[in-house]
Amino acid sequence: MICQECHKRPATLHFTKIINGEKTESHLCEVCAQEKGEMFPGAMNNFSIHNLLSGLMLNNHEPTSPVEVKEQNPLHCDTCGLTYSQFSKSGRFGCSNCYRAFEEKLDPLFRRIHGNTRHSGKVPERSGGSIKLKKELEDLKRNLQRCIEHEKFEEAATIRDRIRELEQKIAEL
Repeated sequence: MICQECHKRPATLHFTKIINGEKTESHLCEVCAQEKGEMFPGAMNNFSIHNLLSGLMLNNHEPTSPVEVKEQNPLHCDTCGLTYSQFSKSGRFGCSNCYRAFEEKLDPLFRRIHGNTRHSGKVPERSGGSIKLKKELEDLKRNLQRCIEHEKFEEAATIRDRIRELEQKIAEL
């Protein structure tokens, strides 16, 4: 995407402003964003979202002494050789295997940043009718299982009936 101001450089900053309920979006290069004063307050000229995310990392501790470096067995990717420390500085993986190599540290990180490790996402209103029903059906089945485990059989019967209704609606679509 090209900068909406100069129409020359690639847009690297994307702003969404909502003022009095009116939403405006702008896509600017760093130069135009600085000229318009659209940079983040207190941010340096080389602001990077990767720097922001790496600041949120759970284990951002750097070894300080040679003894500490030798004692540590740094977590690293066997495919590309990237260490977790390097990843936490750059905010970028070296290859697709890094997800598996750093999995034990990523789950708590994602949970801290996003609140969960599973993406729930949003469903488009126009085309998501059956998807919403299927998601609701999954939730109801989980609730049914919980009710059975806690011996809440009357509530379980109500949920069972709702599940049957949804399954019928889905079959009709």
